[in-house]
Amino acid sequence: MSLEPLSIKEMESQSQDIYETVVVMSKRAKQVLSDRIVEEVIESNDEAEMGVYDELVEVNPEEYDELEKPTTVSVNEFIEGDLEWKNEQEDE
Repeated sequence: MSLEPLSIKEMESQSQDIYETVVVMSKRAKQVLSDRIVEEVIESNDEAEMGVYDELVEVNPEEYDELEKPTTVSVNEFIEGDLEWKNEQEDE
């Protein structure tokens, strides 16, 4: 995973307020992280029901799946226009 510069102009094309942009992306990153945690808990519960705790399983580093960081996922979704949000203050 290499670092790439972000274009502020691309972000401003989605929203004119840069602070709103940061809030939207941070909330989406939290959502992605919580979804991953829920999936991990569900998988661990399934393993517990099968009695997997009786044996020690060695994890092969080659089989390890490296996931993108939640912030990277949210920034990419925002720039690609996949995120939808509404500002509650403007609705009033």
